[in-house]
Amino acid sequence: MSSLMESPMSSGIFNEIILNFAASTTNASPVSTSSTVVNISTSAVASISQEYPTYTILGQSQYQTCYPSSGFGVVPPADSNTESLALASTTYPEEKPNALVAARAVQRPSSDASTSPLLPRATASKELDEQARKNIPGKNRGKRKADTSSSQDSELERVFLWDLDETIIIFHSLLTGSYAQKYGKDPTLVIGSGLSMEEMIFEVADTHLFFNDLEECDQVHIEDVASDDNGQDLSNYNFSTDGFSGSESNANHSSSVGVQGVDWMRKLAFRYRRVREIYNKYRTNVGGLLSPQKREALQRLRTDIEVLTDSWLETALKSLLLIQSRKNCENILITTTQLMPALAKVLLYGLGEVFPIENIYSATKIGKESCFERIVSRFGKKVTYVVIGDGRDEEVAAKQHNMPFWRITNHADLVSLHQALELDFL
Repeated sequence: MSSLMESPMSSGIFNEIILNFAASTTNASPVSTSSTVVNISTSAVASISQEYPTYTILGQSQYQTCYPSSGFGVVPPADSNTESLALASTTYPEEKPNALVAARAVQRPSSDASTSPLLPRATASKELDEQARKNIPGKNRGKRKADTSSSQDSELERVFLWDLDETIIIFHSLLTGSYAQKYGKDPTLVIGSGLSMEEMIFEVADTHLFFNDLEECDQVHIEDVASDDNGQDLSNYNFSTDGFSGSESNANHSSSVGVQGVDWMRKLAFRYRRVREIYNKYRTNVGGLLSPQKREALQRLRTDIEVLTDSWLETALKSLLLIQSRKNCENILITTTQLMPALAKVLLYGLGEVFPIENIYSATKIGKESCFERIVSRFGKKVTYVVIGDGRDEEVAAKQHNMPFWRITNHADLVSLHQALELDFL
């Protein structure tokens, strides 16, 4: 595990770890299968190392001794009343287990000064005590810096950069029907489920997350416009009558015209602040945003999707929760979906407890490589980054930043990832 902490990571060391992992998992958990077991030869590893001396692709092919493709068993359909497929309020109880609470307290900063770590008080003299009181941060609701992080981030050792669609959840391939074709599912059911989820995503984004206002002034991160927020109390603020227009022409015009531009940016910042409040309030209970009928419909839909996708999300969650339980690791989400629909998607799929809003980035405007740069700037270069995804974009970005890349193409890749995490190879 110590080898992984080196940054940048040498390909030779990393390959040695992966080979050790394959050998360990073979001895610890042998899986009987009729498939031919493929061993990675030394010459093959040498060839890979010569071609990519500082870049490693992690994936299922390196773990066929443990999880051959044909050996993956389809999880039987779950009953609609099972706890594992209930809404976020059931899947993620608001009262977290003590172990997770302790881990969260170490790894995640709070945006509220009242809940941030107390400043140290000196007991040697009254002068030092008074000085400490002066240093306690005052009320500064709107003046946050983008990508804020506490001093506790210095304790981080590893940051996992996750793609969303087709990595943690199955969504886009439901809409296109490619998932049904690949896994021999009923295309009518698959596409219908995808369309129903898409409708819910945009309904939540439009109704609760101001997507109609923010679609053309999308941001990469929730705090990107926080510096324009003057901290005004929004308890009685009427967003529907404040005259804000998020159209591109209006945005370009307002941002270049003195006082009008400042006023427009302030109203934009108000919306992002309210989105943050809504996300934090409902991240463990998305059902609270929905009517009783919609809540039941969402529960049925998520159950149906899990059955159709052979518990894909449940399998991915095992790795996410394991990483979350480590005090020195962090889960970060980078998606090519615009920020507001991405937040709605995270809530509706029950992932709000895993990803605090400050750990969600939209690469729609700047691309994944630039997102990676922002994240490295936030957490520093001493941290080891591991990229997990299914697409070419994140693979290229990972290679550009000399980060190991774990490819997800099927269930077996998710299972292998969880095994690698359990054995502390990642």
